Amino acid sequence: MGNTFGTLFRISTWGESHGGGIGVVIDGCPPRLPLSVEEIQFELDRRRPGQSDITTPRKESDTASIVSGVYEGLTLGTPIAIYVPNGDQRPSAYSEMKDKFRPSHADFTYQTKFGIRNHEGGGRSSARETIGRVAAGAIAKKILKLAGDIEIRAYITRVHDIEATITDFPTLEQVEANPVRCPDPVAAEKMADRIREVRAEGDSVGGLIECRVRNLPVGLGVPVFDRLEADLAKAMLSLPATKAFEVGSGFDGSLMKGSEHNDIFVNKDGKVGTATNRSGGVQGGISNGEELVFRVAFKPTATLIQKQATVDKDGNETELMGRGRHDPCVVPRAVPIVESMAALVLVDHWMRHKAQCEAFDVQGS
Repeated sequence: MGNTFGTLFRISTWGESHGGGIGVVIDGCPPRLPLSVEEIQFELDRRRPGQSDITTPRKESDTASIVSGVYEGLTLGTPIAIYVPNGDQRPSAYSEMKDKFRPSHADFTYQTKFGIRNHEGGGRSSARETIGRVAAGAIAKKILKLAGDIEIRAYITRVHDIEATITDFPTLEQVEANPVRCPDPVAAEKMADRIREVRAEGDSVGGLIECRVRNLPVGLGVPVFDRLEADLAKAMLSLPATKAFEVGSGFDGSLMKGSEHNDIFVNKDGKVGTATNRSGGVQGGISNGEELVFRVAFKPTATLIQKQATVDKDGNETELMGRGRHDPCVVPRAVPIVESMAALVLVDHWMRHKAQCEAFDVQGS
């Protein structure tokens, strides 16, 4: 329950932070798709820990292996299983947390719901679970690229109160040019300094990721409950540490009048488009062919290397000093995860659209 995502392109992830490893099973991938483990590894390397001095020092190679579903470099159309072993495990760092709940973590809710939990690194609630999502997202990205050169790009626009200025669709090289993954180099340097400052204080900060998708066809999204933005919201808010989602004008749109907010339709080289795109590329829950634009807000990392008031399993008031290895800001490593979840939603809706609207011509033309 709750570990499977998607309709036609379905993934199921498994594994805990300090267990034997993390894995994912992908069902619904088309057959005869050229696929190598190197393509999956490229995306996993973007999210792995220990990348720089502003991320967790946990050292993991996150080396993937394809266990099933691929033969002689081609997908078989059968379930694809991918496995990534855990290497740098230090469960002893969490011994005190067996009986004490970490503030703003899933410790209390997991314990209360299930009556049992893996306290080592948060177990299943750890962001290490997202390895499976990124591995599956690498396959989804490839399908979308072959389907219509659909390109997904996520990047940081804010860390704490430091905002970036980004107008053009950035290249992957621009995003990856600094450890913050912000294509505004001036803002990126300030963001990195802020993250280092709070790390030295044993504190943390959050931030904002923007994601843009171009070359998306018209028609992705299913009324009424499976609207494209609704499925994107579910995908993004299923990620650890997320607290808000907005598409297009988002919350700022609530401050406008209708005459200010409505998109103006224009004709671009024989194709209908909009001049303002405040809809963010989605109208009526269906993609309109414009650039898809959405943003995801991440809270500050809950684990702090300083004493905090909490309670134990018996409800007694106590104190807890955070231990273990944690990102002082989760946002830089979340960039490829946001891209992966976007790819999983889009490839699923692309397949559903093909199945419903293009596989059978009801007009007979």
